[in-house]
Amino acid sequence: MPSAPRLAALTASALLLLAACGTAAGDPGEAADAAVPAAGSAGPGAPRAVPSINTGPDQHRVRAAKVDAIAARVPPAVSAKGELVVGTSTFEPPLSFVADDDLTPIGVEEDLASLVADVLGLRLRLDPTSWENLFLAVKSGKDDVGFSNITVTEERKDIYDFATYRLDELAWEVPKDSAVTAIAKPADIAGLTVSVGSGTNQEKILLDWDRQNRAAGLKPVRIQYYKKAADTYLALKSGRVDAFFGPNPTAAYHSAVSGDTRIVGTYSGAGPALQGLIAAMTQKGNGLATPISEAVNELIKNGRYAEVLARWGLSAEAVPESLVNPPGLPRDQ
Repeated sequence: MPSAPRLAALTASALLLLAACGTAAGDPGEAADAAVPAAGSAGPGAPRAVPSINTGPDQHRVRAAKVDAIAARVPPAVSAKGELVVGTSTFEPPLSFVADDDLTPIGVEEDLASLVADVLGLRLRLDPTSWENLFLAVKSGKDDVGFSNITVTEERKDIYDFATYRLDELAWEVPKDSAVTAIAKPADIAGLTVSVGSGTNQEKILLDWDRQNRAAGLKPVRIQYYKKAADTYLALKSGRVDAFFGPNPTAAYHSAVSGDTRIVGTYSGAGPALQGLIAAMTQKGNGLATPISEAVNELIKNGRYAEVLARWGLSAEAVPESLVNPPGLPRDQ
C-alpha cells in the first residue's frame, strides 16, 4: 500500500458509525477488551458487520509477555538499543492510520508490532513515514522492521528478509450503483477507469491484466493515481473512476462504514497461482526476521495474535504459522 491520509479519508457519515471501545490498559499478557466482529464471519450474502473501533490515541492494546528463548535470538545491534524501531505508513483503517489526536499511529499493524516487541523484550518505537521512505528506512537500518501491509515479492526478497503474519487479499471496490457486478479476470476490467496505488503489488497485477487485454485485442484500462485516499474515494463516488483496486481490509472497511461502495471481487496479492502473504520486512541478512517469525508463532500459539485480528475485524486473514522468506509475488515474465 502507498501512503494515504488518516481517518479523514472517511466521510463524516462513516465516522458517526464508529463507536469507541476498549478498557483500561492491563499488564503485559493481559488482553484488552476490544473485540469487533470478525471479517467474513457473516454468512453468504449477509451484510458485513461494521467494526466498533477505538480511534483514540489511548489504544489499550493487547499485550504479551517476553519469551526469553526468542528474545535471545535478536541480533545484538537491535537488542543493545532495548527498543524495536518499527516503520509504518499510516494510510487507511483498519490497517494503519492516525488516531483522533492527529498524531498517534494506530491500527492492526501497530498492534501486531507491539505484540512482537513484547515477546522480544523490547520497547516499541513507531516511526511513521511515507510508503516510499519506509523501504529506504529499513534498507538503511534507520528502522529495524517495517509493519505496513507489505506483500512478499520475489523482487523485494533480493533486498529484504520477511516474516509473514497475515494473508494478502486484494479487493475490487466499485460505486454502490455501478453496473459492474463482478471482477474476476482481466477481461472484466477492459475499458474501465481504475484507481490503484503507485508502486504497489496491486498496480503490478493491474498492469499485467491490462497487457493481457491489449494482447487479446480488448480495450485498454485507463489508470488513475491518487496520493490521498480521500481523493480516491471522491473520484469513485463521483464516477470519475469505475473501480478501485486495493487491499481487501481497507476496501471492506470503507464499504461497510461509508455505504457508498461495494466489493465485486477479491484476488490474491501474489497473483492467480499463489496465496499472497503480508510480512514484517527487515534488512537482508541481519538475522532479525527469524526471531520476529518465532515471536509471531508464539503469539499464534498463545492466542494474542487472534485477539488482535479480531479487534480489527480481520480474523479471516489469519495465517496458521509465520514463515521466513516464503515464495512471493513472481517476477515480471
